[in-house]
Amino acid sequence: MVTVSEQFEALRDRGGCALIPFITAGDPDLETTAAALQVLDQSGADLIELGVPYSDPLADGPVIQAAATRALQQGTKLDQVLDLVQQVSPTLRSPIILFTYYNPILNQGIEPFLRKLVGVGVKGLVVPDLPLEEAESLMKPAAEIGIEVVLLVAPTSPKERIAAIARQSQGFIYLVSVTGVTGVRTQLGEQVRDLVMELRTVTDKPIGVGFGISQPEHARQVKDWGADAVIVGSAFVKRLAEADPKTGLQAIGDFCSTLKRAIVQD
Repeated sequence: MVTVSEQFEALRDRGGCALIPFITAGDPDLETTAAALQVLDQSGADLIELGVPYSDPLADGPVIQAAATRALQQGTKLDQVLDLVQQVSPTLRSPIILFTYYNPILNQGIEPFLRKLVGVGVKGLVVPDLPLEEAESLMKPAAEIGIEVVLLVAPTSPKERIAAIARQSQGFIYLVSVTGVTGVRTQLGEQVRDLVMELRTVTDKPIGVGFGISQPEHARQVKDWGADAVIVGSAFVKRLAEADPKTGLQAIGDFCSTLKRAIVQD
């Protein structure tokens, strides 16, 4: 499996925009999660973000919070999620980016945790509650071990902070499109275009836009505004949870294909 950076390089060479769906591990169960990873991989995903359920998900909106709660009630643990990745990752074309909060990493120990990720085939890591001022303790060993840590840029960040985050982020820069938590929204604010343009003035790293993207029109708009990736979470989680697993898997596969068609180069 290629790295996060290699996947973006290949897409840039073709003039493409990446689609990055997000699902919550263990919702409705780990077996369905394994199947969902394969469905997304076969339906147009370029990278896949896999969320580890956590009891205090500060950055997550109600849809993903509810999914994490259901997964935890099923008894889903971090080590089970990593075992699942180890089983499925050899069959995937799309690099897996693990989304987890910082406390589980500290509980396991930073270097042991990172070595586990490498061992199971994880290629990237998003830690939404990791502040830039404390990021080096994770990012330095991650770079040495071979995990790319993606940092988030908030829409309220001043330009100096945006530039500092862009310098440090690995793989790509995760631009949060709205102030607040994740969730399905009916439209995207024009400030997203301005933020992409502002980031372009300080970095040539790929830019992925997430939070609030729920329709093909949103994805196309983000791509037209110059982003290198479209990140979609709640809309996938919602579809997977609304029906029985077989129907949910069909729904996320169809939705993934529709989103990919919306951002394919004309």
